[in-house]
Amino acid sequence: MQAVVKLVLEPIFEADFQPCSYGFRPRRRAQDAIAEIHYLASPTRNYEWVFEADIAACFDEIDHTALMARVRGRVSDKRVLGWVAAFLRAGILSEDGLNRETTTGTPQGGILSPLLANIALSVLDEHFARQWAALGPEWTRAKHRRGGGPVMKLVRYADDFVVMIGGRREHAEALWGEVAAVLAPMGLRLSVEKTRVCHIDEGFDFLGWRIQRRAWRSRTGKRAVYTYPSKKALASIVDKVRTLTRREKHRTLADLLRRLNPVLRGWCTYFRHGVSARTFGYVDHFAFWRIVAWLRKRHVGLNMHTLVRRFLPGWQIRAGKIEMFRPTTVAIVRYRYRGVKILTPWSSPPRIMSPVA
Repeated sequence: MQAVVKLVLEPIFEADFQPCSYGFRPRRRAQDAIAEIHYLASPTRNYEWVFEADIAACFDEIDHTALMARVRGRVSDKRVLGWVAAFLRAGILSEDGLNRETTTGTPQGGILSPLLANIALSVLDEHFARQWAALGPEWTRAKHRRGGGPVMKLVRYADDFVVMIGGRREHAEALWGEVAAVLAPMGLRLSVEKTRVCHIDEGFDFLGWRIQRRAWRSRTGKRAVYTYPSKKALASIVDKVRTLTRREKHRTLADLLRRLNPVLRGWCTYFRHGVSARTFGYVDHFAFWRIVAWLRKRHVGLNMHTLVRRFLPGWQIRAGKIEMFRPTTVAIVRYRYRGVKILTPWSSPPRIMSPVA
């Protein structure tokens, strides 16, 4: 039933959602959010200050009354509204078999929850969209900025968001109260520990990426914005490889490669659009020698020469037709910023069907 209601509601609310929102939306992905940040922070735009925000327990604290008011503003069918309200109050079955009531929030894991969370958080998108529209066309925004006024762009992925500011630090600091006031009617609040203001030269982490402006030509002093895997993301893949290559985890090398290859391939596919070549080299080296150490522990009686001949022909790890996925073979490709050109499935031009004879 939640899936059916989602099919009905999603096209309605997608018509209202702002282009700055990328999470849990059709044809949009995390790479689009990173590409927009890269675009805004690069030369000629130079949005140098960053308000990096975190919402405390977002999915658990959304106010049901405020959320239903926003849904009711676009949907008048009482049956659909009743279903949505029932989904919100359905409760959560805990691990110990007890049913916990949900008086606030959207139950995580529900099919409809991501859409409802986007509906609630769109108050933030609309707030910054109104501010942007109030500055007028491009030439008036440029004049406003030359006069010392700030210009701001929100980039949001579900409950993770940053505000890029073309202005001064005090303009970014003022967002503490402004954003908190926008979120309060929805029952949400900023996390004091995880929300901060920083400069793009200092760098910040977002969606697993480290985004930072650095000098790229030492003689000319020119600077460029770099995006690469964060230390936390690197530690995550290293921990997964270490867990999968423990001594008694798998019976054969083929079993190990079947589990390890999808993990390495998925991680590298996500980060292949950044400055990730050196990081891929480190992950490749770490995974390779973890497997070699696993083989040596599994075959204690074999010396290294026999081990290489049997399992590492040409220093390539393989078991029959299964070969280890090598992160160093992943090509680095820059992801193109698409901006407002991303179309939803419902805004695409209809295909002209040939008449039936």
